[in-house]
Amino acid sequence: MTLDEIRDLYAYSAWANARTFAAVAALPAGVAEAPVVSSFPSIRATLGHLVAAEWVWLRRWVGENPSAMPAWARESNVAGLRLELTAVELERLAYLSRLTATDLTRILSYRSLAGEPYADPLAGLLRHVVNHSSYHRGQVTTLLRQAGHPAPDTDLVIFLRLRNIQGSV
Repeated sequence: MTLDEIRDLYAYSAWANARTFAAVAALPAGVAEAPVVSSFPSIRATLGHLVAAEWVWLRRWVGENPSAMPAWARESNVAGLRLELTAVELERLAYLSRLTATDLTRILSYRSLAGEPYADPLAGLLRHVVNHSSYHRGQVTTLLRQAGHPAPDTDLVIFLRLRNIQGSV
């Protein structure tokens, strides 16, 4: 995987996150917090996990080892989570802009939230985060549809088509 491909994946992920958050922000009051049967107890909690996981991985990439998800992941409303995600995306964009091809092959040592040690190539971890967020955006899409609300199309191919038509998205 090249640096351009990594940066392209993160441009896609930011676009898809924005579409997902816009759909959730448009929900009637209480829907995002309503109990659901899924991996997390609500749409808001699912988004909280998505944003917190992106934050945790970025922290690891810059040499930190968080021992817990941040409190804001549980406590923030959807608008607050969107603000946290924007901060993560901006910091990550700067981080990605500094990466070199050699960095992609670097083995990153880190600890899980449970304190277990791991070491993986950075390129794989970068791909993992995009994949992880895609998975949880898919859950939000399903939950929106089950609740009778419109869900955004966040497929990569839609991003690519729009970018080809518009030049950027």
